[in-house]
Amino acid sequence: MSSSDIFIGETIGTAVLILLGGGVCAAVTLKRSKAKDAGWLAITFGWGFAVLTGAYLAGGVSGAHLNPAVTLGLAIEGGTKWSDVPIYLGSQLLGAMIGAFLVWVAYMGQFKAHLTDPEILAAQPVEEGMVDQKAAPSAGPVLGIFSTGPEIRNYVQNVLTEVIATVVLVLAILTQGLNDGGNGLGTLGALITALVVVGIGLSLGGPTGYAINPVRDLGPRIVHSLLPLPNKGSSDWTYAWVPIVGPLIGGAIAGGLYNVAFK
Repeated sequence: MSSSDIFIGETIGTAVLILLGGGVCAAVTLKRSKAKDAGWLAITFGWGFAVLTGAYLAGGVSGAHLNPAVTLGLAIEGGTKWSDVPIYLGSQLLGAMIGAFLVWVAYMGQFKAHLTDPEILAAQPVEEGMVDQKAAPSAGPVLGIFSTGPEIRNYVQNVLTEVIATVVLVLAILTQGLNDGGNGLGTLGALITALVVVGIGLSLGGPTGYAINPVRDLGPRIVHSLLPLPNKGSSDWTYAWVPIVGPLIGGAIAGGLYNVAFK
């Protein structure tokens, strides 16, 4: 794959991933949305379909990593050249920011209605369930549309949750190459990966919101901080390192584990 193939595929694929994934979060969260309060099942399946669509679009162009943790795992496993890693990561971050911006465009009216609603604004104390409420900042009322946050803010637990969930994701992707006599699953692999993401969301997503992808969190969090949203509140940068470090550690562990156990 050329650098331009990687750039185009990863930018478009990640943008669609975040557009649809962030879109389902907006649909469930925003007060004037028809899908308001549709719940966790809608979010987990929405993200699964987002992965399926983004991976299917980009698979034939860039390999559809769409995630720095996947790129790192593949580089350690040997399937991706280390010299290609920077273009993968840069394209993924750009795509994530584009996708988050498009979520705002699609739901612009709902964002405005939600963030100017007196009932919503009155319900913005320090987040419930935090270990130290005085030290932990309150996330803005729509930050969860853009990025993840823990139900209990314990950084060790939060990182470990992201590591465990990401190991499952990346190992499931790497072992697809062992199927069909080593030929992989082809386009079916995108469906399997999407179902794995749904499973992770249902089983391991409760504690942190399952970023399992550094740019899925960082790109939209940057966009949240830049958008002209009234009363948007904090972007919670004190937590932002967790969904970056945790998935990268998980991706590295998965790549090493694959080399030890499956090669």
